[in-house]
Amino acid sequence: MFNKLLAKKAQHLIGLDIGTRYVKAILLEQTKQSTTVLAIACEPINGNAFAEREVKDYEALSQALKKVKLSLKTKVKQVVIAVSGPAVINKLAYMDDDLTDVELESQIELEADSLIPYPLEEIYLDFERLAPSTSYSGKVEVLLSAVHKDMLDSRLTLLNEVGFEPKISDVEVYALANALMHFSHKALPENDSDTISSDEQSKVKDEVRCCINIGASQMQFCAVTDDKILYTKEHNFGLDVLTQDSCSNFNLTRVEYDQKLVSHSLPENWQQECYVLFHANLQQHITRAIQMYVSASHQHSPMHLFICGAIGPFPALADELAQDLGINVEVFNPLADMQSDEKSAKLITAHGANFAIATGLAFRSFSPCHI
Repeated sequence: MFNKLLAKKAQHLIGLDIGTRYVKAILLEQTKQSTTVLAIACEPINGNAFAEREVKDYEALSQALKKVKLSLKTKVKQVVIAVSGPAVINKLAYMDDDLTDVELESQIELEADSLIPYPLEEIYLDFERLAPSTSYSGKVEVLLSAVHKDMLDSRLTLLNEVGFEPKISDVEVYALANALMHFSHKALPENDSDTISSDEQSKVKDEVRCCINIGASQMQFCAVTDDKILYTKEHNFGLDVLTQDSCSNFNLTRVEYDQKLVSHSLPENWQQECYVLFHANLQQHITRAIQMYVSASHQHSPMHLFICGAIGPFPALADELAQDLGINVEVFNPLADMQSDEKSAKLITAHGANFAIATGLAFRSFSPCHI
């Protein structure tokens, strides 16, 4: 988004998802037949390195990035990162459809003052032409994205210091949507395409797929078809609520809690005292997120929902939410059908759902200009 690739030829780019608790990275290779995981890594960030998605502990994040770089064991240094939170602004504008990109850029710069609530000298600004407007004749939809310079510059500085070369900066929820568009269902086999009617192929392409990424500090909702993002929204709720309650109730450090959660050695009453309340709150937030999506997009309420994020330690979560919400809920692991070595396969099986954003970023190697 904010830094465009200059080379037309596709190049390998590492998808680097810098979360508030973990740094996830993945390198992909794609052929006509399959997608292969060339390298994958996930490292925790010690302490509380972020406040409102802004870096506060540079040393903690730097150490995590260095560990990720070592774990990847690749010569590729170029990375795609993403930002999110209140410092990121996304606006849909309507411009004359006969403007060239240069004219469009000039027009957006003129109108940015009324669209973006920050002084222009304090932000990075970028845009992408989407599609002809269905509401305004002679207009085209243009997605305008802006991020506060401080948020992005701090990440770029750290990346350069540890030896990465940032090439593209994206928006997290668009990276999630990118992964959802490409990996949330299997493509139709080429040898079967002649036996499927054009109407049926169109229905598959136009099928709306909804996904919620459950992170540490926020929950991200997106709805897509095969070639279009219909809706995105960030919500301030995440797994940190459960972590904080668990640490407080049982006098645990965050590290101790994470270890006991993974090893299934938390106290017997943890389920009733902490998890049940968190699950009820999560269900309420998801219900509210779906209601906001239906109201804003005028789409039908989804009967099928994907979930992803840091949900590996909660294998029953999808079934529990399905029962509570009364819809089909499925874990979205974008790496599930990809080829990989044995070591990577273990990480993918256990935590593949936490690599949705990283996968969407890494896929920029093959579609760098598509949000």
